[in-house]
Amino acid sequence: MTRAPTEIACDESGSEGEKLIGGNTTVFAHASLRLTEESAAECIQEIRNRAPSPTLEYKSSIIRRSKHRHALKWLLGSSSPLHGEARVFLIDKTFHVVGRIVDLLAEDGTSMAAALYRDGAQAFGPERWTAFLEAFNELLRARNGRGSSVSVDMAFGLVDALRLHGAGGRAGHIMELLSQARPRMESYRTRLVADPAMIPALDLLVPAIVQVVVHWGEGVRPVSVVHDRQTLLTDTRIAQLKEILLATPEARLSEMRLVDSRLDARVQVADLLAGAARQIAEDELNGRGDEELIALLRPYVDASSIWGDERSWSSLGPGPSARP
Repeated sequence: MTRAPTEIACDESGSEGEKLIGGNTTVFAHASLRLTEESAAECIQEIRNRAPSPTLEYKSSIIRRSKHRHALKWLLGSSSPLHGEARVFLIDKTFHVVGRIVDLLAEDGTSMAAALYRDGAQAFGPERWTAFLEAFNELLRARNGRGSSVSVDMAFGLVDALRLHGAGGRAGHIMELLSQARPRMESYRTRLVADPAMIPALDLLVPAIVQVVVHWGEGVRPVSVVHDRQTLLTDTRIAQLKEILLATPEARLSEMRLVDSRLDARVQVADLLAGAARQIAEDELNGRGDEELIALLRPYVDASSIWGDERSWSSLGPGPSARP
């Protein structure tokens, strides 16, 4: 018997393209939910009643204001229509960059990414560590096929500086391995410049949407994705995403549509959830966590989120975090 597709509405918060280091946000959140349009419209109206605003399209920035805390608690609480019908996929941007560096340049990326993320700042010093991350973030960006403002020479000059800094330990050993992996980065840059349509290593939407289809389809049910319009979700990128999903046995995508969030209450609710989740997770990651809001968010957090910080994940996550 053919199963009817489950329609899931999605939106994100914290997207700054491929600038993952030194941007305005340190966390990316992608929300997905299974609500009817009627239920979503009622949810938006309830939020407006609890946190009035004259704006035509109610955005997450409104509900995140401290004076509207009671409305946010209702949205995440057990009496909300989202309870049991929504999911949030979180990405710690710095950890994602570290994972992509290690994956592209060395073997055994999983354990090395976690170790380098955990020990990098202390082993090499905050300034050197940040310079390293910024350089490789720039080098890994697609730039629409144009050359990067950071050369391979410059990036590996920083690797050598860190290697010679004498950090020792696991982080120092990983940097030694990276110093030998320059040909892999040169190969990646060559392919990236030659093929502007190639999915960049730092893309955040693709892993998030793949997980939407995997989670809501439960391996057997086709999923129809309704997503807020996103400049990064070009026709080419969507075609590539479909190819990835076709090669993922546990994922069945029946359709993907981009809509104007002003015309779809479900996407507006997804925006509220994504924005709230990003702020709560970011505050916890940066040591400013709100225990009450974290407890309300935790049931929505996807266990396969890409997260490297063990302290904050012990509060936010329902289980082990994903590795890039």
